[in-house]
Amino acid sequence: MPTHPPAPLDLLLFPTWLVPVEPAGVVLREHALGIRDGRIAFIGPRREALKLQTTQRMELPDTLLAPGLINAHGHAGMTLLRGIADDRPLHIWLQQHIWPLEKRWVDEAFVRAGTELAIAEQLKGGTTCFSSMYFFPDAITEQIHASGTRAQIAVPIMDFAVPGLRDADEAMRKAVALYDDLKHHPRLSVSFGPHAPYSVTDTTLERLGILSAEMDVGMQMHMHETAREVLEAEHENGERPLARLARLQLLGPRFQAVHMVHMNDADLELLVEHNCSVIHCPESNLKLASGFCPVERLWEAGVNVALGTDGAASNNDLDMLGEARTAALLAKAVADSASALSAHQALRMSTLNGARALGLDEQVGSLEIGKLADLVAFDMSGLAQQPLYEPVSQLIYSSTRDCVKHVWVAGRQLVDNRQLLRMDEQKIIATARQWADRIAAGRAS
Repeated sequence: MPTHPPAPLDLLLFPTWLVPVEPAGVVLREHALGIRDGRIAFIGPRREALKLQTTQRMELPDTLLAPGLINAHGHAGMTLLRGIADDRPLHIWLQQHIWPLEKRWVDEAFVRAGTELAIAEQLKGGTTCFSSMYFFPDAITEQIHASGTRAQIAVPIMDFAVPGLRDADEAMRKAVALYDDLKHHPRLSVSFGPHAPYSVTDTTLERLGILSAEMDVGMQMHMHETAREVLEAEHENGERPLARLARLQLLGPRFQAVHMVHMNDADLELLVEHNCSVIHCPESNLKLASGFCPVERLWEAGVNVALGTDGAASNNDLDMLGEARTAALLAKAVADSASALSAHQALRMSTLNGARALGLDEQVGSLEIGKLADLVAFDMSGLAQQPLYEPVSQLIYSSTRDCVKHVWVAGRQLVDNRQLLRMDEQKIIATARQWADRIAAGRAS
């Protein structure tokens, strides 16, 4: 049988450093990455890459090429509420400020504008995939589809009326319908988003457990975010929130436990036993004084720990590179160990671990042959990165999101030389300012 030469590559990238994330701890120098049909088709030495046929070559001097960052938890539409009720404890912030504001202002137009702002901010910061738990999921879908980015939509479910949904029953129907519409979408997935143990009843959770198992979809939920939440659950129900979910048979590999700040040995055993993922949101937890997630204990126990920013209303940015730095520094302080959560682990938490939490690790999260080409090129030529002995350490501990130079999702470039290619940045800013004027005027009246 005659052999045919491989088809030409669509794009061949030549970075100074290539960090695949898997295998762990590896930094490749003088290597190239080739893309064909949106997937990684070649990783190898530069001298071999130069022999390959390709439609386009791109030299990336002084650049670190890595998987796109994955923001495993947030509320994209809430970006329009950034900074509006700062410096307040979680329950006061949520119940006296955020929920009343959402009741008055949140509609499809609000969510569309807030999500577009969030996507633009994240893309310019190197985030190629994010999870959003927010209202009017159809409006979220529109913005994700148009932008070219990748996302999980966690449809929020609560046992009371929220913007756009009358109750938990309507929310579940919406989630199922959205799943049916998007199950073949190349960049969008749907999960259930029961808000928190204190906002969803056992009856609703049991129904969600059945639906989640039947549909094989993930479930994301705020868990053990504050000491008050855990204490009230123990007082009212006689059990901790995670134990309650275990009793209701909701825990499993597709369960995404967001925060897990207040955790004891029994909680850790349940996470390990059921192979759950924890999504750590260090900056939001710090800002709301919620506590400190014991990340090193989770890692040592084998729990998959991903990273999220939470919403811009409680962070106040959607900067995954900054989040990784905070996570690494905080983990060392909490564990009382300078070796806790290394720079490479922080990058893995921001990429492959996030993909695993969202059920996407077969497709994205690391630079491996056959995976989708979700990539970010970090410019390491600045003053803050010099001298450069270990590029991943400099990326995590010395760099800011301003060093993001190029971004690709499924091989399609969305950021070129720090400029958004498919989104109008100035228009997005103008729309956000219009919303801010309306909301500020409404609060003053």
